[in-house]
Amino acid sequence: MANDGPVEHGYPHLETVRAAITALYKRLSYDTIQTFATSVLPADVAFCDTDDLYLGAQRVAHELVRHYRLPDARLIVSFREMRHAANVELAAGPEYFVELNDRFRTHRRDIGAALAHEVMHVYLHRLDLSFPGVRDNEILTDTATTYLGAGWLLLDAYREDRASSQKLGYLTPEEFGYVLAKRALLFGEDPSVWFTSPQAYTAYVKGRELARRDEQQPPLTAAGWAGRRRYAHDRRHAQAGPPQAGMRYSFTPDGGGRLRVSFPCPTCHQRIRVPVRGRVRARCALCRSVLECDT
Repeated sequence: MANDGPVEHGYPHLETVRAAITALYKRLSYDTIQTFATSVLPADVAFCDTDDLYLGAQRVAHELVRHYRLPDARLIVSFREMRHAANVELAAGPEYFVELNDRFRTHRRDIGAALAHEVMHVYLHRLDLSFPGVRDNEILTDTATTYLGAGWLLLDAYREDRASSQKLGYLTPEEFGYVLAKRALLFGEDPSVWFTSPQAYTAYVKGRELARRDEQQPPLTAAGWAGRRRYAHDRRHAQAGPPQAGMRYSFTPDGGGRLRVSFPCPTCHQRIRVPVRGRVRARCALCRSVLECDT
């Protein structure tokens, strides 16, 4: 939790974020992800200053348990002084003990954001889905929280001005915006109407620009003129091997000596391999996206 400290910006964790989206599709399947088409709504996790602190926190936790479809999980919420925003004790269940930073006693509107992350820890724990290392595992948790409909709360908790700052989670504001935009493109949502923080909206717009560029990379037909020209050059001088610096596609020969190109699916980032033969339609086996390509 950045509390009146420096807030990191940009996309330093982008490849881990993309790997987390792929991991979600592989572990949950396309059909399960489609059941999360509706995000957590502001009214469901609203927290008024006149609400009882503990009863209100339990109510919000219960709503997030319901959203993640963990009906047999019970969260016991408490508050204490700590460095981080929150912590959850991952045991066998069905009861899980969540501790929130004492700061949330007076910043109650952000309790939903902190709990969204911690309840996702429980969800991933039950799925037995994790990344090695604390940092990457926390990035996985933030990404899953956002992609499955509760992470807009984490982005909305980001506020920054000349005198103070606050940010929850391990992703940068722009990375939260990127994942939120990937979800919005998938489900046709407009999460920007839920933001109360102007800085969150700005970060979302920046992340959305990058998310849209994922859908405009060659060999996709939506690629721009410069990308298509670079792709044509690389195709003429194609050599087997990993992608060149700055390029997300790579060429390899198939068994008959013909050329194939592999590139990441713009939706789930699973790599797709298709023959180099002009216009082709590819279907991602993982997320079922149908992609128009000019190879």
